[in-house]
Amino acid sequence: MTALARPSNGRMIGGVCAALAKRFGTSATTMRVIFVLSCLLPGPQFLLYIALWVLLPSEHKTRQAAW
Repeated sequence: MTALARPSNGRMIGGVCAALAKRFGTSATTMRVIFVLSCLLPGPQFLLYIALWVLLPSEHKTRQAAW
């Protein structure tokens, strides 16, 4: 498993689904479909997405910090 960071390529809105897909070894499309289907269930999915968008570092910033 890789570190959880929003990628700079392949993201649609915030890159949260792409980051989760990369972390768990699935495609970003699969993760997006899972997220959309989960929105049909009651719960704080949008709040969780926004929180992850704010809290997860961007892959670009993570690379710069490694230098």
